[in-house]
Amino acid sequence: MKSVFRAAGLFLAASLLAPALSAHASEAIVKKARCVACHAVDVKRVGPSYKDVAAKYRGDAKAPAALFDKVRHGGAGNWGTVPMLPHPADKISDDDLKQAIAWVLSLE
Repeated sequence: MKSVFRAAGLFLAASLLAPALSAHASEAIVKKARCVACHAVDVKRVGPSYKDVAAKYRGDAKAPAALFDKVRHGGAGNWGTVPMLPHPADKISDDDLKQAIAWVLSLE
């Protein structure tokens, strides 16, 4: 019986820590890819803050794909006149980019 409670406790602890670890990993991804040169969590720099991006796309089911394309291919006009440069797969992998976008969209 003790092993059942121990296993349940470990599962609960892992469930509570997983989002924090995932968020930390995703934030590390944007730092490694140097996205932070133009973006910050809650302050506008060259580009919008991550929280502003999250607010703009909140509830939009197409946002992850749209943001993936925007980051991968670059563009201008959504946030002003300064263009965002394309970020090819050799700079940030598809998986890392998807994790980073999920993290940005999760911000409140």
